[in-house]
Amino acid sequence: MKDFVRLAEQACRLAGQLQLEGQNQNLKIHYKGSINLVTDVDHLCEKAIVDLLQGTYPNHDILAEEGSGNRKDSEFKWVIDPLDGTTNYAHGYPLYCTSIALEHKGEVVAGAVYEPNRDEMFLAEKGGGAALNGKKIHVSRVPEIGQAMLATGFAYNVRETANNNLDHFRKFILNAQALRRDGVAAVDLCYVAAGRYDGFWELNLFPWDVAAGFLMIVEAGGKVTNFSGKPFDIYSKEILASNGALHSTMVEVLQK
Repeated sequence: MKDFVRLAEQACRLAGQLQLEGQNQNLKIHYKGSINLVTDVDHLCEKAIVDLLQGTYPNHDILAEEGSGNRKDSEFKWVIDPLDGTTNYAHGYPLYCTSIALEHKGEVVAGAVYEPNRDEMFLAEKGGGAALNGKKIHVSRVPEIGQAMLATGFAYNVRETANNNLDHFRKFILNAQALRRDGVAAVDLCYVAAGRYDGFWELNLFPWDVAAGFLMIVEAGGKVTNFSGKPFDIYSKEILASNGALHSTMVEVLQK
């Protein structure tokens, strides 16, 4: 898997450079929904990533947020978010990333997440651990939710659905030591893997938001499930991630 991880890293760095170059230019912004943005840089990054991956592995499948790539019915599938945190990016808020994962026969086996503002490259290989800029990372050892800093987010349909995470937000903010909402799920998951956050939960995310971060946390010694504590599927609409020690407590809070 190391060749796959290296290629994902190369593609992430390529996209990160395009993001940094484009952030001070006049962005072309389009709306996929009332608060769901996409910019010309999203499309530029996705094209660069897909061209690199398909140029190296032309028979692999591609699942990318903006719809690039062709399905080829391969055992391998690249799952790509070319610019996670587009709203941050469009507003000049310096926290966004590129997230790339590789599925093999339905199992995530490699992942890379690159946050260019801090030049932080998170890499994970199934069975090989997770690393930040070449150094192994591990989830935190915080034992109680009252000592924990948690993170969450709100999906783009927050105005349209009653299942919008506001009730969970209220419950966790009354239980945790601190709660953050950064707007970049892939980074949030990597921060759990690195021990910066102790837990994360969110609704209505997509595979490209969570695939790489999911592997990162598992390989860093953490735990990822759905809200009821059952095994996680990157195609599901619930994700609960933690350092493991907090997991049962977080499940209890979500189930109240």
